[in-house]
Amino acid sequence: MAKVPNPIDKHVGSRVRLRRVLLGLSQEKLGDALGLTFQQVQKYEKGANRIGASRLQEISKILDVPPSYFFEGAPAGSSQAQADAGEVVSSALVTDFIATSEGIQLNKAFVRIKSQQVRKRIIDLVVSLAADHDHDARDESESGNPPKS
Repeated sequence: MAKVPNPIDKHVGSRVRLRRVLLGLSQEKLGDALGLTFQQVQKYEKGANRIGASRLQEISKILDVPPSYFFEGAPAGSSQAQADAGEVVSSALVTDFIATSEGIQLNKAFVRIKSQQVRKRIIDLVVSLAADHDHDARDESESGNPPKS
């Protein structure tokens, strides 16, 4: 039976991938800078192999972010919190979306917006649209109609 990656390892790996892609680096280039194969970088990014502290420090220097960057938005580390499957699944969905080309495109555009006020308004708008979509989907499921996309 294959070992399931730890949610924290998977999150850290996905943040490595996100930052690498945002910088336009290939897995091969990052691997070369670390003295590793691109396959090893791939395993790190998928969470299949755990990234040690010294290696994470090295990666953070190459990708020009503090080591804490890789833990931003990570699922809570306590065993009780990890037992909450909803939190882990929700975090995994966000992490998986951010790693898609659409997620990367959205994030690249968002970070170019310098005004904190404009960024907050965009977040509020997206939260509102998502809430409206959830509300519409609930109404349609209660009426027996299939939800709209």
